Amino acid sequence: MAELWFVGLGLGDERGLSRRALEVLSSSEVLAEEYTAVAPPGTVARLSAILGRPVVTLDRAALESEAPVLEVLARSPRVALLVVGDPFAATTHVALRLAAERAGHTWRYLPNASILTAAAGFLGLMHYRFGRPVSLPLPAPGFAPRSPLEQIEGNRSRGLHTLLLLDLRPQESRFLGAAEALGILRERDPDCRVLSEEAPVAVAARVGRDDAAGFFGPFARLRRVDFGPPLHAIVVLAPELHFEEAAALERFRCP
Repeated sequence: MAELWFVGLGLGDERGLSRRALEVLSSSEVLAEEYTAVAPPGTVARLSAILGRPVVTLDRAALESEAPVLEVLARSPRVALLVVGDPFAATTHVALRLAAERAGHTWRYLPNASILTAAAGFLGLMHYRFGRPVSLPLPAPGFAPRSPLEQIEGNRSRGLHTLLLLDLRPQESRFLGAAEALGILRERDPDCRVLSEEAPVAVAARVGRDDAAGFFGPFARLRRVDFGPPLHAIVVLAPELHFEEAAALERFRCP
């Protein structure tokens, strides 16, 4: 029986790891995944140098198959899976946790910052005013789901903000940026039935990194903004803002 540690990297680089996390990583066989999000360039290499041992990166297919992790658990008493953000923000990692249990192993959990809460904090929005998060997939021929718009509409009808998570495929160097994502929403809502051109929107870019940036303005304005390198998250704001939220967002307003 082995021990599988789920270790959150947080939203920055290796400097965001706690002392406890570094202790665990230094005494474990370390795997890393970057399909739900990606760490800043060089993070894994620098961490390998700090630990004095290689950190093996798994792609999405390897992680979802569960087999590579279970194989390492079969030969090592302690294995650590390093995850960008917070490990259990992704259902894939919960499934892996259950697979480890079925194989007779135990697991431990070291949480860290997640975009699910950090986007709101960075922008100055109240967490309890958010509805269900929404994921927007990368465009593909013949695939144009309206469910993201329906979920945004449902949240706004209840006076709630919507965190819109944008798809990424790091192995293909493909990242859905905020400007492209807003364009996709307009293509699927050409009559502005869900989101008018004046609907208030905010974008949180590279939260947790040294070059983090925020943007706020009407839908039509933000569609024309260059938000810089990924990763981006969009917040479709509720029709009415609390006065403190409105004041916090003003520092991010696009001219």
